[in-house]
Amino acid sequence: MSNQNFDYIIVGAGSAGCVLANRLTEDGQSRVLLLETGGSDKSIFIQMPTALSIPMNTKKYAWQFETEPEPYLDNRRMHCPRGKVLGGSSSINGMVYVRGHARDFDEWRDHGAGDWDYAHCLPYFKKAETWAFGGDQYRGGEGPLGVNNGNRMQNPLYQAFVDAGVEAGYFHTGDYNGRQQEGFGPMHMTVKNGRRWSTANAYLRPAMQRPNLTVVTHALVNKVLLEGKKAVGVSYQYQGAEKQARVSKEVILSAGSIGSPHILQLSGIGAKEVLAKAGIELKHELPGVGENLQDHLEFYFQFRCKQPISLNGKLDWWNKFKIGSRWLLNKDGLGATNHFESCGFIRSKAGVEWPDLQYHFLPAAMRYDGKEAFDGHGFQVHIGHNKPKSRGHVRVVSKDPQTAPQILFNYLEHEDDREGFRACVRLTREIINQPAMDAYRGAEIQPGEQVSSDEEIDAFVRQAVESAYHPSCTCKMGTDELAVVDPYTRVRGMEGLRVVDSSIFPTIPNGNLNSPTIMVAERAADLIRGREPLAPSDAYVGMDDQWQQRQRASKPARELT
Repeated sequence: MSNQNFDYIIVGAGSAGCVLANRLTEDGQSRVLLLETGGSDKSIFIQMPTALSIPMNTKKYAWQFETEPEPYLDNRRMHCPRGKVLGGSSSINGMVYVRGHARDFDEWRDHGAGDWDYAHCLPYFKKAETWAFGGDQYRGGEGPLGVNNGNRMQNPLYQAFVDAGVEAGYFHTGDYNGRQQEGFGPMHMTVKNGRRWSTANAYLRPAMQRPNLTVVTHALVNKVLLEGKKAVGVSYQYQGAEKQARVSKEVILSAGSIGSPHILQLSGIGAKEVLAKAGIELKHELPGVGENLQDHLEFYFQFRCKQPISLNGKLDWWNKFKIGSRWLLNKDGLGATNHFESCGFIRSKAGVEWPDLQYHFLPAAMRYDGKEAFDGHGFQVHIGHNKPKSRGHVRVVSKDPQTAPQILFNYLEHEDDREGFRACVRLTREIINQPAMDAYRGAEIQPGEQVSSDEEIDAFVRQAVESAYHPSCTCKMGTDELAVVDPYTRVRGMEGLRVVDSSIFPTIPNGNLNSPTIMVAERAADLIRGREPLAPSDAYVGMDDQWQQRQRASKPARELT
């Protein structure tokens, strides 16, 4: 590493950083340094989709952050893992591919993010992906990111869940990432040829063949180097020594919704009182750094299965050996899927403008860490309220970059969020009790039929909810006093410094965050390079009149307004 002068420095080789490393080196001229605290992603436990619970719970591959006691969750400390490996959280996540509802991005525009509405974002969603069934006006056919439906719902429980949703009066959607998110249908995942298709596989590996990209792993960034209000480089720890790298154009933070605000604060950029408390000299006051923290919560609604067809019958060592061996030989079978192959997006109540509840269906009853919930067969749906109004923060507590920041989400602080989870319980029971599930539905394991009143549901939720691992919005994009970056992703009031990752979302979308994070990086790459952004799409999004009329006639409680 004799050359320590670059055009761009990207901090974090995660979902956004790998995209930027690829796009900013496409011209063959721009010299780019990509710094990552973690190491290689070549482990079988990362690459084999079914092993998804292992890297997320391994210190080698993930920052094992923990929140402060959450006051509205009976003071529980919540697990908050973030990727610490090439590919970042795209190398440890559940591989679920959800763009979000079109109105989520129009909401960004309404919060001051300029041209980050759905019409301007859709072309970049398309640019990023290759959809297994071909491109069209909604889906991409030539992008780096492979997206498919896993084993295409071979287990009959997947289709039974979709059918039950339709029987309960909701829509069927053939492609929730296309024209219509709302409804029940197949779920999509970032898997290609049986492998986890992280941004490291999709974007970084091809770019690493270019001589103008330098990738340094096991590098912990201390701070951004500033000269007045201009970023001129970074200081980082590497092999026990402090090193510096200088930049002629821009430093780009892509360290995620915990890491990016923390690095800004370590650099003296943030709220005056927060920095003072940590003993850090204020260089540039931006009170919104680390604020506006949002996340999705979910719980597992579990049932016994009357037929021996669930994945609970595959958890013994012999079946795991067979699944792993088949994957090693052929990259197919149960090892090549994340097992979330059907899903649903619905509204929690009449009058909600667009879906705010999300289902992931799993033909097994177990925890995310792979532990069995009980002996016997079962199935579960992961259900959560996806448009929370509660807000938290990420705040630096020490000059030492190795000291974790204070993380507090204030989960369920807002009454609307608690009301949303009551709907989760009641609407899920209604769906699972439809005729389509009669052949499979056994006794309710969790929450249990005895949990029915508001007070009982609230108590259950406080103890049972877990993070869906979607922290976001801590360096939000906009123009108000708490905005950290402008609509061009530039840190407000600074020169040569940007943030590009899920921390710049103004509000959290209705869905998993990997896809919109990749989209943000794709669009930001054009902004950084000074290229004309892709033309906005005029593709229609929504339901046709016939479906709306049928919906209103059959189920008034599900009306659109």
